[in-house]
Amino acid sequence: MTGRIEARDGVTLPYVEQGDPSGVPVVMLHGYSDSWRSFEPLLARLPDTIHAFAVTQRGHGDADAPAAGYRPEDYAADALAFLDAVGLEAAVIVGHSGGSYAAQRFARDHPERTLGVVLIGAFLSMRDNPAVTGLWDEVAGLTDPVDPAFVREFQESCVSAPVPDGFIDAIVAESLKLPARVWHEYLRAHLEADAPTAGGPITVPGLVLWGEQDAFCPRADQERLARAIHGARLVTYPGTGHCPHWERPEASAVEIAAFAASLRDRRPAAVRG
Repeated sequence: MTGRIEARDGVTLPYVEQGDPSGVPVVMLHGYSDSWRSFEPLLARLPDTIHAFAVTQRGHGDADAPAAGYRPEDYAADALAFLDAVGLEAAVIVGHSGGSYAAQRFARDHPERTLGVVLIGAFLSMRDNPAVTGLWDEVAGLTDPVDPAFVREFQESCVSAPVPDGFIDAIVAESLKLPARVWHEYLRAHLEADAPTAGGPITVPGLVLWGEQDAFCPRADQERLARAIHGARLVTYPGTGHCPHWERPEASAVEIAAFAASLRDRRPAAVRG
């Protein structure tokens, strides 16, 4: 099913929903310049026992693109508004890449609304990451219309393993929906932000999925993230880049489904299946 909700300040966000409404709720937050379509390969492989939601975040895809509101805390606040709008008391929060910042902030600030947190290709600190600061050097010069060659090069740099025919084309098309100002404001705000775990540990259960060929996020950061999240487990994928849910969707789906199933008893009693 598809839908659209109003998050905050009149900003509306598209989303897709699948699975048994009595299943464990899982809310997915995509990365920089993506949309809910980033999770299509994963959604296709999740069991119906997972009540999955994939949200297009502000400024991205077909969501509204306001003049401001692109800090990690803004995206975490939008995620909270999303849970309220679709009637979820708590959910597993999945964040990929830039979305991992929002997922970490949400889990840290709203543990009572977080069953668990899954980080995919996650950042410990964007500010201290040479690959991200190097990307800023390119993004800072973007103007409208954004160069499709830049977008394709950026998206292709995120993968090391083959992905389905046409998928990168679809992702590039979604990224081209962002005006240059959103490319600027999002990355600038995330570079200026403190690392989410700098504000304290995350006290909910966690799962960290990481590709060993990730060009943006080193293993040492994944190990530090896993230590900063209560009982988190780090799963690594050889020959895989920044997007395990694109490159290893079957394996990623198995891990996320098992993690969500392990959290069934953490759900509020009124909504347990």
